Amino acid sequence: MALQFEPGDIVTGIYKTGKYIGEITEQKKERYVVKVLAVLKHPVQGDLHQPKTVDVPLFHKRKALGLREKTNIPAVYVKKYEGGIPDYKESLRKALQEQKTELEQDDSEWAKKSLESLRLLEEDYFPASE
Repeated sequence: MALQFEPGDIVTGIYKTGKYIGEITEQKKERYVVKVLAVLKHPVQGDLHQPKTVDVPLFHKRKALGLREKTNIPAVYVKKYEGGIPDYKESLRKALQEQKTELEQDDSEWAKKSLESLRLLEEDYFPASE
């Protein structure tokens, strides 16, 4: 598989159920190192191997990747991005709210536990003292 992006290109990438806008900083064999600039979709809460299940050994509270955090993303999950890059904090707030709204429509135990995790993350992301 030939890599199609170069360092400096702005792309979207999916990492552990979250989707981000970022800048390619490095190419590896079949991966890109992407520096996060904005959040498009907040990561799903819970166990990645047993999705939408509450009865798991550890129900993960998954944070979004931080501003300028670098991560390795398989090339198949990287796509070209065109358009303006939103402010990181505002994009995080929007992605978090979209996920909360979606979960509020779901009456399952997994959705309730996920909402609880997201509320705790929201307190971490946006402390009342800001």
